[in-house]
Amino acid sequence: MMEFTVLTIFPEMVAAFWEHGIIRRAIERKKIFASALNIRDFATDRHQVTDDRPYGGGSGMIMKPEPLAGAIAAAEKTMPAARKILLTPRGRVFNQSVAWELAACEGLILVCGRYEGIDERICHGLIEDEISIGDYILSGGELAAMVIIEAVTRLIPGALGADDAVENDSFSNGLLEYAHYTRPPVFEDQHVPEVLLSGHHRKIENWRLESSLMRTLLKRPELLHGRELNNREREILKKWSDEIQRILEPYQRSKKRGDCE
Repeated sequence: MMEFTVLTIFPEMVAAFWEHGIIRRAIERKKIFASALNIRDFATDRHQVTDDRPYGGGSGMIMKPEPLAGAIAAAEKTMPAARKILLTPRGRVFNQSVAWELAACEGLILVCGRYEGIDERICHGLIEDEISIGDYILSGGELAAMVIIEAVTRLIPGALGADDAVENDSFSNGLLEYAHYTRPPVFEDQHVPEVLLSGHHRKIENWRLESSLMRTLLKRPELLHGRELNNREREILKKWSDEIQRILEPYQRSKKRGDCE
C-alpha cells in the first residue's frame, strides 16, 4: 500500500481531497493511505506561530524551522522509508516520468510551504527531493501535493479499477492520448468517425494511433523530437509526409518556373 502524508498549515484543504473520485476509491480499496499533519501542532509557542520575518529584511514572511522539523520527524516515525519532498518552484519539474519514479517509492511525505518560503536549514538533511509542478507561483504547496498524489495514485495497480486505463493515458507512451467520442453519434452536425462504430478492433487500434500521433504533432510536437518511433508510427508519419509533399508539388513547380515571388 502506498502511503501519503501531507505536511501543511491547512490540513482541511487536503482532507476534502481524500473524499472524492479516484482518491476516495483507492483509499476504500486499500491501495493507498492518505493523511495530513498540521504543521501548527508542532509550533513551540502557545499561539502556534509558524512564520516569522526574514533575516536581512525584505517583504513577506518565512516559515520557521522548528514546526517544520517537528512535523517531518513525526511523519518519519510512521513512515521511516518514505521520501521527503518539498513542493517548491525551484524544484525539478513534475511530469509523467517523475510520477512513475515516485510510484515506486514506499511512501511520500509532501511538505507544503507557505508565504515567501521556508527556512533554508530545513532543506539540509530533512528534505530529500524538491519538486515543482510548473513555472508559476502558487500561495502554497497544497495544490501541488494534490496534483502529485493523484498522478501517482493513477499508476498504482488496481487504483483505477481498469488495468489498461493507465497504459492509454497521455504521456504514458510518450504521445498525447487519442480523441474520444461517446453518444450521441451525431452532435451539432459532427459525426463520430465511422471506424469507431465498425466493431473492427484492428482498424480502431490503427485509427487511435493515428489520432494520437496527429494530436501530438499539432499540439506538442516537441514530444516527437528524438522519440524512438516504432514501425507503425514511422509508416503513419511517412504517409503524412508524402501527402504533404503532393500538396506542395504544384507550388514548387510554379516557383521553379518563376511564376511565384
